[in-house]
Parts: sequence; C-alpha cells; structure tokens
Amino acid sequence: MMSRTLGQHGPTVSALGFGCMGLNYALGPGLDRGEALSLLRQAVELGVTFFDTAEAYGPFINEELVGEALAPVRDQVVLATKFGFRDGDVGAGLDSRPARIREVAEASLRRLRTDRIDLFYQHRVDPEVPIEDVAGTVGDLIREGKVRHFGLSEAGAATIRRAHAVNPVAALQSEFPARHRRAPHPLSAPRGAARPSRSEARHDRRGRCARSARPRVCDARTGRGLRQPRG
Repeated sequence: MMSRTLGQHGPTVSALGFGCMGLNYALGPGLDRGEALSLLRQAVELGVTFFDTAEAYGPFINEELVGEALAPVRDQVVLATKFGFRDGDVGAGLDSRPARIREVAEASLRRLRTDRIDLFYQHRVDPEVPIEDVAGTVGDLIREGKVRHFGLSEAGAATIRRAHAVNPVAALQSEFPARHRRAPHPLSAPRGAARPSRSEARHDRRGRCARSARPRVCDARTGRGLRQPRG
C-alpha cells in the first residue's frame, strides 16, 4: 500500500487509514467484540498502518478495542485518538482545559495499551479555551514522550495558524464524504479570529483549507444516514 507523511516531520502512515468509530459507535449497531478485533487485525495484514479512534467513541470502548487488537503489532502501526468533550460524552459539551487534556491522555494511554499516542487531536475547537493553551499543553505532553504529534479536527484556518505558532500541527481532520466532494479552492479567514465562523467551518468540513497548508486527514464515510434505516 502507498504511504503518506503527515506534515513536514509527522508520522508516515498508509494512504488508506482505518476510522474505527463505526466498530461500535454512531454508524449503526456495530460489531460484536470478536468481529471488531478480527477486522482490525485483518486491516493490518492488508497493509493498513493508520488507525483513528477517540475517547468519545463509546465512550471509551472503541479505544479499548483498538488497544486490544493492535497491542501485538503496536510498533507497526500509528495510533490517533482525540480529546475535547466533557467526560468523553459528546452530549455533555466541550472541554479542552489543560487539566482535562492531560487526564484524557493518561486514560487513553491505558486503554490503548501503549506508552505513547502517535497523533493526538483536539476533537472540536473549544471556544472557552484559547487554542494557544491547547497547543501548549499538547506540546508539553510531546516533550514528556506521551504524545508524538498534535492534530486538529474541524478547525478553521485562523485557529490552525494560531495553534501552529505554538506547536506544529501535523494534521487536520475534516469530514469529507464522497457525495459532498468538490474541487478545493483557497479558504480566506480573518486574521486574529478567535474561532472559525460557520462558513469557515463548513468550508473546512468539505476539505477547503488550502491556505492552512496542513496535511488533511479526510473522514470519508459514505454519509450519515445512508447505512441504516431512517426512523
């Protein structure tokens, strides 16, 4: 399988990554534990080296599945996980306070059965916490050896620039389903903006982040609601 390097000094990963969310969360009934473990291990056998999870998927269960499945091949794969929700609960609101970031990192390390997180994303931008504080905290974790690289998810160009000025942003993850794809064009954002506007966030979700110059990791699921019956 072809590979890609995220950022100038980021990890080298398989061009096709494995988004683990659907194993047990959000996209239908999910798989039983045995099936999920088998699928993850088969992906490695087929050449996939990039696996993406989050504390919020479950919450917590998804990271446990990934950790159990990939522990025997840990040095052959790149693990990405995310922080940013209060108590790991998407419905409870955002929380990217430095203390919470550290708490998530320690818990994720245990669940993933590893001594380092290869790529640690902020799951969603928290308007109550300056992005400089977020980037600085992840930078501290990198210097401590607990995290290797910093990523953002669904962030606007101005936010990316501010974060990158504090700690290098290795990757930006954006939802980019096939049915919404259009040709990219430059994204213009107001300088010094504290957070992305609605239109800026929408542009980023559709993959238009040319001005940020950060490698983009696309969440390219077929589309919400297409795999399960509508109720």
